[in-house]
Amino acid sequence: MKKNILSIFLALFAFSAFSLSKSFDYKNYTLTAYYPESVQPGDALFVRLCFESKNKKFIKSLPADSKESGRLEIFRVKEDGNLNEKATSKSLFYKIEENKTKKLLRSVLLSGAPLSTYAKTGDYSAEVAFSVFGEENKISLPVKIIEKEFVSETIPLNASNTAIKTNVSSERMDQINRLNKILDTKNADAIYFDAAFNPPNPATRRTSFFGDRRVYAYNNGKSSTSLHYGIDYGVPTGSEVRACAGGKVVMAEDRISTGWSICIEHLPGLYSLYYHMSELKVEVGQMVNQGELIGLSGATGLATGPHLHWEMRLNMEAVSPDFFVSDFAFKEEAGKKKN
Repeated sequence: MKKNILSIFLALFAFSAFSLSKSFDYKNYTLTAYYPESVQPGDALFVRLCFESKNKKFIKSLPADSKESGRLEIFRVKEDGNLNEKATSKSLFYKIEENKTKKLLRSVLLSGAPLSTYAKTGDYSAEVAFSVFGEENKISLPVKIIEKEFVSETIPLNASNTAIKTNVSSERMDQINRLNKILDTKNADAIYFDAAFNPPNPATRRTSFFGDRRVYAYNNGKSSTSLHYGIDYGVPTGSEVRACAGGKVVMAEDRISTGWSICIEHLPGLYSLYYHMSELKVEVGQMVNQGELIGLSGATGLATGPHLHWEMRLNMEAVSPDFFVSDFAFKEEAGKKKN
């Protein structure tokens, strides 16, 4: 299996964008928005909104059950400076923090929108509309999508793996549908972890990368194409697999395609997945901490050898796991300004 050396280098390079912040003053409160200066295709674009008010009369007048909501839409900026009519990606905001005292009201919203691995490079605008403290407003945040190169590879499959890849049984379709239903769930109360994630295994050897353009060569002479949705670590069977972040186990089962598999919910619509394991150490409904042992790697399901497949999904879309090993939600950055 031949791979372009430059492609491998770029795939291994964990891109880390500089964060920016903008403050906006309104009549009864101030808003500080944290967002990335640039992102790459296959990343996600997160925006953190921090609202504060020291207006005692305003704070006192707010109802106890005051709700906040917002919408994030990402548009490509055209050459004439106008925005494309159709959003590249969009997502809703959810509340991750609220503190109210007699002197200060502080509330924090967060939203993340997935970006396609085929996203065009150039200038974009993150359009944020929010309804907070009973007032509606909009802001625009400039962001760049910069170039990223993806690996192309051909994977020959033997008879057993060809049978798995071409399996259209009701059992396999049911497994796919049940997982898709989980990944399409956006539980606003699932505020479990918004700091930097850790890789699930310390191994540095990767046998496949996120966003690989794949051709599966079947043993019957036919083939199919697809994208690789995660990172494959070349580790021996029995290697420890640990939770990349704190969260709730929402799937732990043996699947035809991915073998012994785990899915963990971290934020509304944000999930991590771990495939092809030899043994599971957790069960559905269990809460896990970052770094907690959840299973052992293996070669179950469609696998050409022992490895761990680590995948991240946001609003159902596969996004780069490397993106999340930084301060992706700007928790640390906002904490510096807060203190």
